This record gives sequence, C-alpha cells and structure tokens, in this order.
Amino acid sequence: MNPTELLGFVTGALCVWLAVRQNVWTFPVGLANNAVFAALFTAAGLYANAALQVLFAVLGVLGWYWWLHGADGARLHVRRTPRWAWPAAAGVTVALTVTGAAALGAWTDSTVPWWDSLTTATSVVAQVMLGRKWLGSWAVWIATDVLLVGLYASQGLWLTAVLYVGYLLLCAVGVRDWKAALAPAPAMGRPGSETAPSAPAGAAPSAQVPAP
Repeated sequence: MNPTELLGFVTGALCVWLAVRQNVWTFPVGLANNAVFAALFTAAGLYANAALQVLFAVLGVLGWYWWLHGADGARLHVRRTPRWAWPAAAGVTVALTVTGAAALGAWTDSTVPWWDSLTTATSVVAQVMLGRKWLGSWAVWIATDVLLVGLYASQGLWLTAVLYVGYLLLCAVGVRDWKAALAPAPAMGRPGSETAPSAPAGAAPSAQVPAP
C-alpha cells in the first residue's frame, strides 16, 4: 500500500468530517491533505488535480478566515446559496475546464486532460462555496466526487477512489446537518447580500473552536 495515498486517505476523511461538523479545524487538516495529495497526483500524472492542491491551500486559508471572521467581523452561519452564484459557478466551471484541458494537452503527457480539468474546475467552485458556508456546496461536491471516483480508479488509485466514495456519504450527512443549521436569510438575489444574521434559537451553532 502506498503510504502517501494512505496518509491522504486519513487526512482527507478527517478534513471532510470536520467540515460536516462545522469545525474550523477542517482548514489546517485540509492544508496537510493538500500537501499529501499534491505529491500523490503529480506521481500519478494527474497534473490538474495536483495543481489544484495549491489553489485549495489558498482557498483553505481564505475559508479559515471567513469561518472565523465572516465578511463583516462576525462568524459565518450556514445559508442557502444566492441565486446569482449558480450561473456564476457554471461559467467558472466551463472556463476553467476548457482552459485547463488545453493547457494539459499542450504542455503535459496527461491521458485524461478533460476529465482532470473538469473535476479540478468543479472542485474549485465547491471549495469557494464551502468557504462561504453555502448549502449548495454539498451538491457540487457530490457531483465532483462521483466524477473523481471514476477518475482515480482509472489511474489505479484505488484507495483514493474508496476515500471519495466515503466522501459521498459524508456529503449526504453534510446536507442533512447544514440544512438543520440554516440561518434565516434576507434577500439573496445579488452579490453582497449575504451578511449572516444571528443564529435563530435552537439552530445548531458554528463550531466555536479556537484557531490553531
């Protein structure tokens, strides 16, 4: 068994479980997972997924800040995805997929440039949405994880494929738990209208874990 893949399995599962629990420690664990997977995917020739880990690290630091401080100095609460975010996410996905596939085809020996680029694009979108605590992030993660199970299996990364099957189960739990923790939302039809109100009585609070 590849020890790098095993370490990625453990840190990845812990990272997603902490995200489901709205525990801010998901971000430092995620940064460790990014380093491990960057090495693993580079060795497997999945260059877009390897490069994605660098971007994930940047988004992880940003999400860490958002979860602690929000947009206006207050911690974020779970909210529904703004209507404007879905067409924006679709546009970003298409642009990143086309650009990434062209780059991989021209400059690398990747055998799966489109598959690699598509899952990279949807992963970026899902991670940004998760950082904002938008409920729709789990739907994007579920679609992404289904694709990634097939991608990693095709490259012989069987343990990582199994990990992503586990991610699918955790995503289902995330949908359930985040729905239960939804904060009442004001009008959310345009960018900038997502400031979190105080959590309602009885709603599950965000994890109050000190930043490591």
